Amino acid sequence: MKYEERVQRAVENFKEGYGCCQSVVAAFADLYGFSDIQAKLVGAGFGGGVGRMRMMCGAVSGLVVLAGMKEGQTRGEDRDGKAHCYQVVQQLLARWKEQNGTFICAELLGLKGKVEITYVPDERNAEYYKKRPCGAKVENAARIFAEYLEEEQKG
Repeated sequence: MKYEERVQRAVENFKEGYGCCQSVVAAFADLYGFSDIQAKLVGAGFGGGVGRMRMMCGAVSGLVVLAGMKEGQTRGEDRDGKAHCYQVVQQLLARWKEQNGTFICAELLGLKGKVEITYVPDERNAEYYKKRPCGAKVENAARIFAEYLEEEQKG
């Protein structure tokens, strides 16, 4: 699957009702030996800005998860591996911040003041998709990761 197809798959995942993190991670997870189901399970708790608490955007969390899948170390004492992974995360998130201004779900949604915390997700309907920037943020995160992979291939 081409990278642009993966970006579109992330958007389709979101339109099918998956959370932002699930949508982004599932679009690329097969590259790292994860099934679609495993990817969606890994990303499930990050929705709504982590458990719908409107903290770090789920699409951003998806970037972090994918960076770990691709660049993460598997030995606890591997400081160089950790440093490399952290460097990649910082690079990806710098791109995100440059393009979006913030990592915070509540800010991306334009929520002011006290944010009502509830575990009940909003109903996905035409009005939801019309007023929310989330689909565009999912696309943006997937595109940032796709561009990272393309740049890496070029060397």
